[in-house]
Amino acid sequence: MNFMDIKALPFERKRRKRVGRGRGSGMGKTSCRGGKGATARSGNETKIQFEGGQTPLFRRLPKRGFNNPFKKNYAIVNIKDISHFDKGTTVNAEKLKDAGIIKKILDGIKVLGDGEIKNPLTVIAHKFSKVAKEKILTAGGEAKTVL
Repeated sequence: MNFMDIKALPFERKRRKRVGRGRGSGMGKTSCRGGKGATARSGNETKIQFEGGQTPLFRRLPKRGFNNPFKKNYAIVNIKDISHFDKGTTVNAEKLKDAGIIKKILDGIKVLGDGEIKNPLTVIAHKFSKVAKEKILTAGGEAKTVL
């Protein structure tokens, strides 16, 4: 094999679309922009929800209720999820995330009272339900609130 026998690997090169170069190119006259109007002009950038002057979908659909922009979404944790931690452990957001009990912390963590707990644990969360707080305290643990 000689150096002259080596050929380049065959791969396709897509050529650039050259518009406005006469009728014979198939992309002449309107340069692939269709007819007249705003879309034929340069600088036309319509918003994604624009429907050509028709009332947009988000305005046609009925709105119900009240969407509170200040609502806080808490990551929910039950007592039964926390109960498998060892005695005397401090359970906080990082420990819960590492254990795979919660995926995201969101606006905080709320502990609910579903399940039983026997180990005395120190639980640090943003909110506690009354039942959850009682169960943690009766087990000999602590329920600390983060502000």
